[in-house]
Formats: sequence, structure tokens, C-alpha cells
Amino acid sequence: MADIFDVIADGTRRDILRFLLDRDSDASHSGTSVSQIVHELGVSQPTISKHLKVLREAGLVTVREEGQHRYYSLSPEPLDVVDDWLVPFLTSDAYDDEEPAAVLTDGAAAAADLVGRAAASAKHAVTSVLNRLPGR
Repeated sequence: MADIFDVIADGTRRDILRFLLDRDSDASHSGTSVSQIVHELGVSQPTISKHLKVLREAGLVTVREEGQHRYYSLSPEPLDVVDDWLVPFLTSDAYDDEEPAAVLTDGAAAAADLVGRAAASAKHAVTSVLNRLPGR
């Protein structure tokens, strides 16, 4: 299996994961077709298929086949490795010269996590759009 950091290092694969995350948040959704991903990202079908294969092999997406059509869904569990690696850098121990961080209640920590993820997602979305502008 490929190293998860190598898999998510590619911007197109991150765009695919973000698109699937947004689509999977809709409870009435049961997967996203390759053609929908191609249309959304504006990348060729062979390129999307190549990236989906890498994501599938890393366990980040699952596929459901219906005839000749394939429908992909996000499977974020392999990203826990990334969280586990990042957490030590986010603790107060990593900043010995600074004041210790306040201890948050479970609810506050969950809210902070959601806000942080939303901010990172927004930054990624804006960067993606800016990178698609002509002349950039």
C-alpha cells in the first residue's frame, strides 16, 4: 500500500477527496460517478481514473459497480494516520517557550476541530479556484 502522505500529496487527488466529501454529506447520495468528477474538476477521464485507482488502493475511496458504471464514495479512515502524525505538533508540548494551552472541554474541543477543518477546507477551496483562473 502506498504511503498515505504520498497519496494525499497530489492536488488532483485532494480535489477528488474534497468533492466526494461534499457529495457524501448529502444523505440521499449513494456514490459519485466518474463522469460527475470529471465534469466538476475539469480534468480528463483517464486522469481521474488513474487518481481514483490510487485512492482506491490506499483505501480512501470505495467503489460500487452498476453495469459499466462505477460510483465512488469517500472512506476517510486511512486519514487517521495523518491525524495521529499531526496531533503532537498541535499540542502545547511542541511550544515550550509559550504559555501552556488551555484545556478544552470535549464539546469545545469538538467545536474547535470543526472550525479548524472548515477553515482548512475553505482555504483549499479558494486556492483551488484561484489556481484554475486563466493566467495563474
